[in-house]
This record gives sequence, structure tokens and C-alpha cells, in this order.
Amino acid sequence: MLVHIKEIVKHAQANNYAVGAFNIHNLESVLGVANAAMKAKSAAIIQVSEGAIKYMGLKPITHIVSTVAKNIATNVPIALHLDHGKDLTNLFECIKQGFSSVHIDASHLPLDENISVTKQVVALAHGKDVWVQGEVGAMIGGHGNINGTIENIPIADPGEVITFVNETKVDTIAAAIGTAHGVYDNEDIKIDLLKEIIDNTKIPFVLHGGSGVADKIIANSIKEGVDIINIGSDIKIAFTDTIKKSCRENPDETDPRNLLRPTIKAVEEVVIKSMKLFGSAGQIKFKDIET
Repeated sequence: MLVHIKEIVKHAQANNYAVGAFNIHNLESVLGVANAAMKAKSAAIIQVSEGAIKYMGLKPITHIVSTVAKNIATNVPIALHLDHGKDLTNLFECIKQGFSSVHIDASHLPLDENISVTKQVVALAHGKDVWVQGEVGAMIGGHGNINGTIENIPIADPGEVITFVNETKVDTIAAAIGTAHGVYDNEDIKIDLLKEIIDNTKIPFVLHGGSGVADKIIANSIKEGVDIINIGSDIKIAFTDTIKKSCRENPDETDPRNLLRPTIKAVEEVVIKSMKLFGSAGQIKFKDIET
């Protein structure tokens, strides 16, 4: 069932777990996340990138997610979120189409310009009861990249993050604390920095680049207050590895559904594993929802 992201975050904070925000790219990945949420009895945030919007179209994405949430993820909360929105037109259209949360990523700009752009989005979004995620400290790497190590991972200035949150009034904050988009051996989380940001901003913290971080580090970050964890690369890798295998093993298959069907299960398995790690698995009691 489709709900506002604030309901999901509120439950996660009250029960000391983190909720996964999973990037989707097509119908199969949406089904994988929805199936996982039902089997794990977990809430989930389904998030789309501007690339996914360009590929699928905003209205089709919105209708697919809302329909799957209503008819497949019937007993678990699902929220729809825009990830790394940089085009203001896309951001404003997502707000109009019923997303309950949007991420304005102006982290590549100087702090004052980042604040100015983010304020514009907050002003419009809050008028529609839509949450806004802001970001300080640009994330490097690329979704789906697997490159061993990555150099010069940015680290946000905590003072800038605090100033940004105070001035923009964003609802959630993402900041560069040692992770990157993709899967790299040298990713880490600066726990002291994370704690300083959380203690001084008092709003939900969103961890980007969760795919490449060791389970122990993820678990520790949740204990220190991370509320949302983004998973993108793990889903892309599982999906593409599976479709390649499916095509190799079935070279004469002409029905694309038969080739694509195993990808749903592959995404589902990745998402369930994440939900168990984040502590969200088993948190939703079906009988409570049904009554």
C-alpha cells in the first residue's frame, strides 16, 4: 500500500531500525522490491532516478508503483521517492504526480547556491505536504560500478551540513561521510562525523552508497541513528547478471517474459537481504494492518 514517507520513517525511528530506499528501473525491479517487502514483512521506499524517468516516463513510473503497491504489496507500507533530482522541472513534476518525497541534489554547487536552490524546492514541496531531502558533499562514483578502490571520496564539512539544514528546513539530509555510488573496497562511514551531524540537525539521516559498505559498518551506522539507506548498485548488478545468464542459457528463447522473469527473483533476494540487515524485516504485522 502506498503511504507517505513520513509514516515509514516515523515507525523506523520508533522501533530502532533503518528502512531501505531501493532504486528501480523497470517493472521487474518494482515487482522484486514489492515481493521482497511482502515476504520480509517490511516497509520499503521505492525510489526513481532522473535516468529512470527518462527511460520509462514519469507517469508510467508513478502508475506502475502505485498499482503494484496497491495490488501486490497490499499489507506493507511503500513510499515513492525521487532520488538525486537535479532538474527542477523533474522535481516539480514529481511533486505534482504524488511523490511523497523528493531529493534535490545541488551538492555540486557552492554552499550558498545549494541552499538557495534547495529553498525553492522546499517552498513548493511543503505546500503540497511533500518531504524534501537535501544533500551536502557531492557523492562520487556511479551506480553499478565495480572498480576495486576509488580515490578521493569526499567528506562533508559538518558545519556546512548544519548550516544547510537550519537555513533550508529540509526534512531529511544526505551528506558525504565516506561512501560512494557503486561498489568499492575502500568505502567506509565516518561514524564520528555521522554522529555530529545527527546530534546537531535532529532530522532523519539518509545514507547514500549503501551497496559497497560492509555489513558490520552498516549495522553500526544504524545504531548511531541512520534512518534510510539507499541501495542501487546491488539491484543493478543482480538484475544484469541474471538477465545475461538467462540469455546465455536460453539462446533460442523468443519470449522476453521468460528471459526477464528470473530477474524479479534476483532483485527480491537482494532486497530481502538488505531488509534483514537494516532491521526492517518482520517489523510490519499484517494483522495490525488488516484490522
